[in-house]
Amino acid sequence: MSAPGAVSRIDRFFGVSDRGSSLLRELRGGVVTFVTMAYIVVLNPIILGGDPGKAHNADIAGNVLPMAAVAAVTALVAGVMCIVFGLVANFPFAFAAGLGVNSLLAVSVASQVTWPQAMGLVVLDGVIIVVLAVTGFRTAVFNAVPPELKAAIAAGIGAFIAFIGFVDAGFVTRVPDSAKSTVPVQLGDAGSIATYPVLVFAIGLLVMGVLTVRKVPGGLLIGIVVTTVLAMIIEATAKPGGWALNTPKLPDSVGGLPDLSLVGKVDLFGAFTEHGTAAHVIAAPAIGASILLFTIVLSNFFDAMGTMTGLGKEAGLADGNGTLPGIGKALAVEGTGAIAGGLGSASSNTVFVESASGIAEGARTGLANIVTGGLFLAAMFFTPLYKVVPLEAVAPALVVVGALMIGQIRSIDFTRFDFALPAFLTIVAMPFTYSIANGIGLGFISWTVLAAARGKAREVHPILWAVAAVFVVYFARAPIQELLT
Repeated sequence: MSAPGAVSRIDRFFGVSDRGSSLLRELRGGVVTFVTMAYIVVLNPIILGGDPGKAHNADIAGNVLPMAAVAAVTALVAGVMCIVFGLVANFPFAFAAGLGVNSLLAVSVASQVTWPQAMGLVVLDGVIIVVLAVTGFRTAVFNAVPPELKAAIAAGIGAFIAFIGFVDAGFVTRVPDSAKSTVPVQLGDAGSIATYPVLVFAIGLLVMGVLTVRKVPGGLLIGIVVTTVLAMIIEATAKPGGWALNTPKLPDSVGGLPDLSLVGKVDLFGAFTEHGTAAHVIAAPAIGASILLFTIVLSNFFDAMGTMTGLGKEAGLADGNGTLPGIGKALAVEGTGAIAGGLGSASSNTVFVESASGIAEGARTGLANIVTGGLFLAAMFFTPLYKVVPLEAVAPALVVVGALMIGQIRSIDFTRFDFALPAFLTIVAMPFTYSIANGIGLGFISWTVLAAARGKAREVHPILWAVAAVFVVYFARAPIQELLT
């Protein structure tokens, strides 16, 4: 088969030209998305893993997940899910271990169960989400959300992704507790850019901003490369240290076989019958495990739905009501990310909001996902190589993309307070609480309450009422758990 014929078949299969894209844009978008989210292969092991024999992130039995193995399965599952989603759903929404669920596992779940049991809960979470998607319930919830809330979700994700960029780069930092200040965050160090890494971020932000304004093709990718080179020069000459995650220097060695020993180490139902050793068994393990599972399901369910809403609108793939074509299939495939993540001990895999960076580069189809997935699979064998790019070089792209996404706010009528308050709560809660699901929950609850206050309760979709009630339970889960256990 000739090269032009192969290109034509790829174009038709993914509908690249039909969506106003090109093979070059899809390739570029896939690369940018990978570079923007490759940090997860380094960060996920830090969150979930630890060194054997040490107490860091130990489960109830005192066991830890080896960091090298977590890195390998993180790249493996992300690569597989990116490719599967690209082929089946045909959207440029890349997958990796979700930061919300992996943090929940490390902070709250592992202290009550063993790691195999925790991953078993993640698998069950995925099974539940897939069932909800296949039965059409998840799509019904998606379609029940008013257009104004969908726009607010997209804008909120824009604010959230920009805030992630600011925090990752150290441009926004916590005020030390010793300062006894009522202000929780600050710019840099005492309101000043005090380190070379933060300066690199600021320069990178301006470079990417200029390239975006000038509509330079591949502007974000060029900006990441330029900022990485600048960081490497500064590290080699000034040796400042203090980089957020990766130190920008060439690795001593590249390559090696990945450690996939964690694949399949899952205990599906152990959390419901016992919690670790006998000394740690709580009075009602089934109730405790059910509450943990409920928390994981709700977080996964709405984080993914919100992210797809925002990315779909930003890519211009949604209709006038903010609904994506074929969303049911996409949501079903997304649910399998939790199953795959649990089976691989990588934590639940879900759509990553950083996919917006590839969309900003022109990606519109699943072909970009194939590229991203292939790079993740390659990352298993070239672990040191991707560590060359520091977070400070990637973070400016997140801020630029956030600025683009928050433009969805223009479709919300803020002269109507019954629209304004739910939209506002949705938008600000995402960055302030570091959670997409929290923003959606506050938006749903306030929307239904204000509609009832106006005497328009019957105009609210029954599913929206039901989901708002579920979020009330979700936000009150701590006292509920205390009552039941």
